[in-house]
Amino acid sequence: MPRAFVAFGGNVGDVGATITRAIADFCDGEHVALLRRSSDYRTPPWGVTDQSPFVNACIAVDTRLSPRGLLDRAHEVERAFGRDRQRETRWGPRSLDIDILAYDEVTLDEPMLTLPHPRALERAFVLVPLIEIAPDLVLSGTRIRDALAAADQTGIEKLSSHH
Repeated sequence: MPRAFVAFGGNVGDVGATITRAIADFCDGEHVALLRRSSDYRTPPWGVTDQSPFVNACIAVDTRLSPRGLLDRAHEVERAFGRDRQRETRWGPRSLDIDILAYDEVTLDEPMLTLPHPRALERAFVLVPLIEIAPDLVLSGTRIRDALAAADQTGIEKLSSHH
């Protein structure tokens, strides 16, 4: 069964609780089975910096869904938690953000989905939780450990463990 890595984040409301519930909704145990979940991390806002800190976490899953099916499921869960991608500010505040980081060894470049995620290797808020659950993962030919060594980790703080 294909293995995927998925990032969860947000900065509106009780984000820790939202992420926990969203992961439970995303991983139904039938089409998407949770293998590992990182700790939650408080991370400084990125892109638009005049907003609340984010909480970020990553999960590893086995899935029967296609990459597109997994993306559709991510968007369904986001909508269930009040996200409206059409009306929000890019990189602005949001209750929930779900990004598919990688799906097996699949490389995709479509308007709605690029795999592996094109900016994951630049973002410490993705790499820090991801490395916790997949320390040897390679994305786009780069070991995430090497990418994290080059990324700015200022202000990233571990909140809780969920192991």
